[in-house]
Amino acid sequence: MTAGKGLQGMKVSDYIVDFLAVQGVTDVFGYPSGMVTHLMESFSAQEGRIRAHVNYHEQAAAFAACGYAQASGKLGVAYATSGPGATNLITGIANAWFDSIPVLFLTGQVNTFEAKGELAVRQQGFQETDIVSMVRGITKYCTCVTRCEDIRYELEKAWYQANEGRKGPVLLDIPMDVQRGNVDPEELRSFLPEEQTAAREQELGLSKLQELLDQARKPVLLLGAGVKLAQAGQEVLDLIRLWNVPVISSMLAFDVMERDDCRYFGFIGAYGDRAANFIVAKSDLILSLGSRLDIRQVGAKREDFAPEAALVRVEIDEGELTRKIKEKEWDICCDIRFFLEKVKESGCRPQRSMEDWLSVCRMIREKLIGLDERNPNRLIRRCSEHLPGQIGITADVGQNQVWLAQSFRTKTGQNVFFSGGHGAMGYSLPAAIGVFYGSRRPVVSFNGDGGIQMNLQELQFIVRERLPILIVIVNNASLGMIRHFQEMYFDANYYQTKACGGYTVPDFGKLATAYGIAYCRVDSEEAWDGWEWNGKEPQVIEICLEDTTYVYPKLEYGRPNQDQEPLLDRTLYQDLMELDMLDKKKLVGGG
Repeated sequence: MTAGKGLQGMKVSDYIVDFLAVQGVTDVFGYPSGMVTHLMESFSAQEGRIRAHVNYHEQAAAFAACGYAQASGKLGVAYATSGPGATNLITGIANAWFDSIPVLFLTGQVNTFEAKGELAVRQQGFQETDIVSMVRGITKYCTCVTRCEDIRYELEKAWYQANEGRKGPVLLDIPMDVQRGNVDPEELRSFLPEEQTAAREQELGLSKLQELLDQARKPVLLLGAGVKLAQAGQEVLDLIRLWNVPVISSMLAFDVMERDDCRYFGFIGAYGDRAANFIVAKSDLILSLGSRLDIRQVGAKREDFAPEAALVRVEIDEGELTRKIKEKEWDICCDIRFFLEKVKESGCRPQRSMEDWLSVCRMIREKLIGLDERNPNRLIRRCSEHLPGQIGITADVGQNQVWLAQSFRTKTGQNVFFSGGHGAMGYSLPAAIGVFYGSRRPVVSFNGDGGIQMNLQELQFIVRERLPILIVIVNNASLGMIRHFQEMYFDANYYQTKACGGYTVPDFGKLATAYGIAYCRVDSEEAWDGWEWNGKEPQVIEICLEDTTYVYPKLEYGRPNQDQEPLLDRTLYQDLMELDMLDKKKLVGGG
């Protein structure tokens, strides 16, 4: 039955909103415009069950929906009109795609009778844009719903695709005449997914894993963002307590364990902790849970990554496993929680004590502690010491992100959310809005002076709703990472990255005042003394730095991960590489 036939029953836009509410979605994000007015009206009628929040840019609405999904584990939802509204969502759609975040994007479209169809014109209706073709490569499912009677099928299919297997974004493009059309909910066809065959225990290769554990003297557990996506944090902590092995992580998973846990040694990779990179280089077995092991984690030369180690990868996406990291690699394609349940049931675990290996790892950390700490690291660490547990934390992209991962002292109940694979500047502020509505807990949003300006308009959202969000702006008045590259490769030509090259920043104190947000300036460790945040009102903290700042350690392209800049004294480097359980006294009191 086609749209616009005057059927009696439920309006399609009402059906959409009811569907979302029944699925447990409490908050959605969007921007008003002509082609979504019916959807807006339907949200208005259901405010007691589900609330639509107006952002001040569609990209921000997309990021807020990502944050909501990350914090709640539910489907995030963002909507926008056709044309520029839909295209403004694309960066957020890509973010959800690369970080495996389940988000439903709803876009309005011109009436079906206005659409250009097969005509050889660029557009026929005002703001007509083929958004489906544009996002096909960065969504798990996308389609234009051209018939009212297909709405249940398409919503159920989109919902299933977003949440099944490796999660990700979906998009439904809905013409205006379909939105205002009528349907009988009892007559709508439903979507029936194909039955999935659960992985069997014998297919997981647990006997091989046990064999490798029996042989290993220096195993490590590597945690990736997949642990968080699978909501398997507690199961992982149970495994760590049982196995008692050293733990390292990707940068996106540094918050799975408390920073001060004696078995956690930091995150690996180009900007990772030196100790973590040394430990993985010395290991003889790596069990990787939900980590893509991309080039920033393993280095440009894969053969230099843990050269003596066997690698067992647990990954839900079979496609990721087609990119081999090591010759001695065994892959397990399944959900992480399912894998951990089967490991627990089977009793698979190391049979020898790991205390000697752990003591070597701790010695490595002790010899390297504080080596790369700079003023930004100290200021962020002090900030974290003042913050309570049970809060959400969002990070933007750039130097601020790495300093946060390196130095923030995570506590129980603190969860950190990144724009990881896509690396979108401007993510933190609108994502913090979504994290609040997804968790109903206070949120801290870390930003650089560059990233904060990309979605600065969302300060008005935070003020309007009086959200308990602490906005931390790490201000070095430059685009610090690119400025560092310019020093390394372009003779310190600071074109477009510092004031001398055309990049400037506003007075953030005056800006906060203009928005009516409390403001505090921090330029030393002592400035944190006496500072407090009640966790009930928005506040801006500006951490003021010199304009020449660095993220260390930093890996030069082509070097093995553990040989980061500034380069270690070669004697110390060699001693750390040769350190073993049998000669661990070698570095005690010396080195």
